[in-house]
Amino acid sequence: MKNANYLLTGLTLPNGSKSDITISDGVITEIASNIIAAPGFTKVDLAGSIALPGLVDLHTHLREPGKEDAETVLSGTMAAAKGGFVAVSAMANTSPVADTAGVVEQVFALGQSAGFADVFPIGAVTEGLKGENLAEIGAMADSRARVRVFSDDGSCVFDPLVMRRALEYIKKFDGVIAQHAQDPRLTQGSQMNEGEISSRLGLKGWPAVAEEAIIARDVLLADHVQSRLHICHLTTAGGVEIIRWAKARGISVTAEVTPHHLLLTDKSALSYDPIFKVNPPLRTQKDVEALREGLADGTIDIVATDHAPHPAETKECEWQEAAFGMLGLESALSIINQTMVAPGLMNWESVADRMSYAPAKIARYNEHGKALTVGAMANITLINPGQTYRVDRDLVASRSRNTPFHGMDLQGAVTATFFRGQPTFLNGKLQLFLWNPMASSEIISDELYFKK
Repeated sequence: MKNANYLLTGLTLPNGSKSDITISDGVITEIASNIIAAPGFTKVDLAGSIALPGLVDLHTHLREPGKEDAETVLSGTMAAAKGGFVAVSAMANTSPVADTAGVVEQVFALGQSAGFADVFPIGAVTEGLKGENLAEIGAMADSRARVRVFSDDGSCVFDPLVMRRALEYIKKFDGVIAQHAQDPRLTQGSQMNEGEISSRLGLKGWPAVAEEAIIARDVLLADHVQSRLHICHLTTAGGVEIIRWAKARGISVTAEVTPHHLLLTDKSALSYDPIFKVNPPLRTQKDVEALREGLADGTIDIVATDHAPHPAETKECEWQEAAFGMLGLESALSIINQTMVAPGLMNWESVADRMSYAPAKIARYNEHGKALTVGAMANITLINPGQTYRVDRDLVASRSRNTPFHGMDLQGAVTATFFRGQPTFLNGKLQLFLWNPMASSEIISDELYFKK
């Protein structure tokens, strides 16, 4: 199906300039003020919206294959489109684990069929995420999915020898190891951040040093073998300082922070509601402030959602029995606006870097993370920073409902998402389209997928 032509009006670009944008055949054809489009263009009034390069998430749990009761590639990419994302990275902790070329190619194909965003599989570092033997890293890198990011996320690559071998292996094709920094011995049975509140609630604490010790070890390993390391979901002030120290030494390390760790603290656990149970845990206000500072000054390279859907029965139970994780795709950009832009810690050019340019560069997603220029693929995210909305878990696109922001007013609403020149989210609704030649021929049913 041929791409339609669009005229987007009333926009503000990341640099603050006012402009309109025209899109034709999937690419940006003009960026100027007061454009008068030729006949055949659909005009979309987006007055008040900031135009950003399409967002890229380096940390997404899509759950398929094997855990489709929580999420599918289709429902997950629908959530991505609603949140302004045009590319997501599917973590390997599926069933079966994405530790072979066959599984990553399956996930890649599912993403192409879904059509709401590009899906890039992340390969496991070790077989079965067990931390013992290296997975089929080379085969996954050579597969049709062309995997460049490898992670045992959900588990730490704890054995330093295994981690060293992995770092050495991925140098062959300019890959990167994304480490879930958690010492398993220091966190066995841990339920939340170790501190005053964990003591008050009688829940086993999760010490900051369990994260920081692994970060420190691995930046030294990365330096030793001269390879690329990425630290997933940084949560502690000490961790920020280690990353800052490593970068000052020229070590090739990058790091991410999640929106929920920028907004929420361990005080949320006082409700004893497992919706706030997450791995790594919510930390203290001091940690939150350090994370915000680190993201603002570039010590932390990117924002990543760690979107972790779970079925209701695994969250609506006692805290100790509940699953770790929370939804993140649909609310991420709003939270960054609220915590970083509105207070003046970051501008929209910085947001474009942390949520589009930098994640695409780290993962080597060469078609993404491009500035909004004439001739570029029309991957565009629009947000109205002045529009406030109330989060309703019954209206999310995800198959799961475990958002910790239910009932919360967030500042900044995504108004549209354009993926390869087509709107995937517009006028408050997900857009059904079959323009992608690789998309499934089966028409997606409104009743099946949009009944909330």
